[in-house]
Amino acid sequence: MVNIYHEKDGNISEIKEKTVAIIGYGNQGRAQALNLRDSGINVIVGNREDEYRQFAKDDGFSTYSIADAVNKADIIFILIPDEILDEVFEESIRPYLSEGNAIVFASGYNVGFELIDLPDNIDVLLLAPRMIGVGVREKFLDGEGFFSFIAIEQDATGHAKNVLLALAKGIGTLRKGAVELTFKQEAELDLFNEQGFGPAFGRVLLTAIYTLLDAGYPPEAVLIEMYMSGEMSYTYQAMAKVGLVKQVNFHSQTSQYGSMSRGIRFRKLPLRPKMEEILEEIQNGEFTKEWEKTLTKLKFKIIKFFATKQKINRIENEVRDNLGLKTYDIYEQEPPTNRDMEELKEVSEELKEFEKYYQ
Repeated sequence: MVNIYHEKDGNISEIKEKTVAIIGYGNQGRAQALNLRDSGINVIVGNREDEYRQFAKDDGFSTYSIADAVNKADIIFILIPDEILDEVFEESIRPYLSEGNAIVFASGYNVGFELIDLPDNIDVLLLAPRMIGVGVREKFLDGEGFFSFIAIEQDATGHAKNVLLALAKGIGTLRKGAVELTFKQEAELDLFNEQGFGPAFGRVLLTAIYTLLDAGYPPEAVLIEMYMSGEMSYTYQAMAKVGLVKQVNFHSQTSQYGSMSRGIRFRKLPLRPKMEEILEEIQNGEFTKEWEKTLTKLKFKIIKFFATKQKINRIENEVRDNLGLKTYDIYEQEPPTNRDMEELKEVSEELKEFEKYYQ
């Protein structure tokens, strides 16, 4: 049975005399730094010299280069993107670690799939909130807390569990509950949500949108009904609060009968085999090997370009304009260069399939 920890299991005094360095002052870094400081823990910030380091200064933290922060700290939170973690770890973190330090990851990916080489004289911990950074801060301030996954990969000091639970209490997650997994399990669950569930849900949503548009309904009404109203977010909140099935009672009886009686028509969709295939690719490391290739990063650039040019983006921009809503260009991609395409010759047929898919 899985271990689940709550407020009574953590003791802040375990880390009261220690210095915690937050490496990376993005959304999660800022939220966790503020929560730890409010819990009475000494927190410093390590970040490259950019606007985020200035944000940390404005929030009243002592800020340093990543290397200097690691050198000054007893506990190091690594809150930088997975794709640059290996390089930053080898250049600015590993050389400055001391025996008995604890490093805390917010994602199990790099450790779970053995992408970084860890010293054997430090504690290696996972503290992964299942909540975006803003929510981590909000749920701390309102006292509700949030769920997290936690793990211990390496206990060099013999005190790793006490330190981890103290940190979990400090950021506020024990108010809701911290579930103990392994690093690899956390990474696998995260990747499956992104690869197995997300795309399937997206395909269902797009199919519903195009069905209604082809039937002649106004695009503005279709997009508002399907997702732009934000109603679905309340349904998800109700699922989390009272249960996946029980939340139907918040809807009218007409809605409940329609959903239940028509839902049976979708029970035999061939989703399970595809999801099992994706999960296996994640578990056996096939996806990780693919993603870590240089060619894959270039392939991703092309796929993302295709994705931004699909029909729904054009429809959505027109709808947002007609509704007087702000449009965003955060996903705009530069078209691939001739050099890009030359380097991608060996996967050209695969890319044609992606282009066709996103049309």
